[in-house]
Amino acid sequence: MRINRAVLFWVLVLACAAGAVVALADIQTPARPILTALFLLVVPGASVVGLLRDRDPLAALTVGAAASLVINVLLAEAMLLFDAWSPRAGVATVAVLAGFMWVLRSLYRGNGSAHVEQGAGSR
Repeated sequence: MRINRAVLFWVLVLACAAGAVVALADIQTPARPILTALFLLVVPGASVVGLLRDRDPLAALTVGAAASLVINVLLAEAMLLFDAWSPRAGVATVAVLAGFMWVLRSLYRGNGSAHVEQGAGSR
């Protein structure tokens, strides 16, 4: 079961990366709508779930899915409001936001080392 999860994870990562590359490089392929939509729906949600990894898994996935939809809808509304509609800019903005959340998670959680409790009881 562990190998199947790892394979699924890396297939999803590669598909999302391919969606971003296809959209940013403006490559015309029949898989473009599927890969780009996969990137836009999975990446923001996955970055939010990464921030909530100590929570209940179902609650984290629900919040991640909701956050993904909210980020995409707010981005689309802002681009329409400012008359700056561009699918390439939308993908780039989602990538930058997801990267920012990844950096935030790395700073907040550390890079996988042991978590040191700080507070009044740690002295």
